[in-house]
Amino acid sequence: MKVLIIGAHGKVGQRISKAMSAAEDVEPTAFIRKEEQKPLFEEMGVGTVVESLENTPEAIGEVIKNYDAVVFTAGSGGKTGHDKTMEIDLDGAIKSINQAEKHGVKRFVMVGASHSDDRSYWGKVDGMKPYYTAKHYADLELKRSSLDYTILRPVLLTDDDEAGKVLMTENPAEVGSEIPRQAVAETVLAVLKDPKTYGKVIEMSKGEDKIADALAKVCS
Repeated sequence: MKVLIIGAHGKVGQRISKAMSAAEDVEPTAFIRKEEQKPLFEEMGVGTVVESLENTPEAIGEVIKNYDAVVFTAGSGGKTGHDKTMEIDLDGAIKSINQAEKHGVKRFVMVGASHSDDRSYWGKVDGMKPYYTAKHYADLELKRSSLDYTILRPVLLTDDDEAGKVLMTENPAEVGSEIPRQAVAETVLAVLKDPKTYGKVIEMSKGEDKIADALAKVCS
C-alpha cells in the first residue's frame, strides 16, 4: 500500500513515518513543505514529495492521486496565528479530503483532536477555540465524504519513547489527560488496513490496554 503522510515533518508525522518504514507491505511517502526537510526522511528510508497545503486544490490533488491511502496529521503549530490554523488545519485538510475523493483514493486516516465535537470544551483552554473549530469542521467534511475514513482523536500529546497502554473510546468523557505521540503513530499504522475501523471516530488517551486490544474493544 502506497501511503502519503501529510504533515510528516511534525512530531507525530515523524513517528508515523518511522513506524511505516519498518512495516511490511506499506510504502510511505512524506508530504513536506521544504527541500531541507528531505534528509531526515532519507535516513529513515522514506520517500518525500515537496508541496504545500497552502497551494491550490489541484496541485495537492496531483500529489494525492498517486497513492492508495492518505494519513493527515498536519497542523500549523502553536507558534503561528489563527490565520494559519484556518489555512492548514481546516482548509488544508478539506482540500486533501476533497482531492482524495476526486481521485478515488479511498482510504483516509485523520489525526484530529479529542473533544472537537464538544463546543462547550473549546473555550476551556485560552486561545484554542480556533484550533478546535478547525478540527471539528475538517472532521465533519471527512465524515460527509465517501471515503473509507478513520478519525483518531488523541488528548494532550507527550514525547514518551514508548507507546505504552491506551484507552480508546467513542465517548470523550471517558478519556484521560495525556497520550504519547508514539501511541498515536502506532495506532495509525494499526488502523491503516483494518476495515473494522472504517467510519470510526476514536478518542484516545493513556489507559490499560495494548493498542490491538483497545482497537478490538472500540470496533466491536
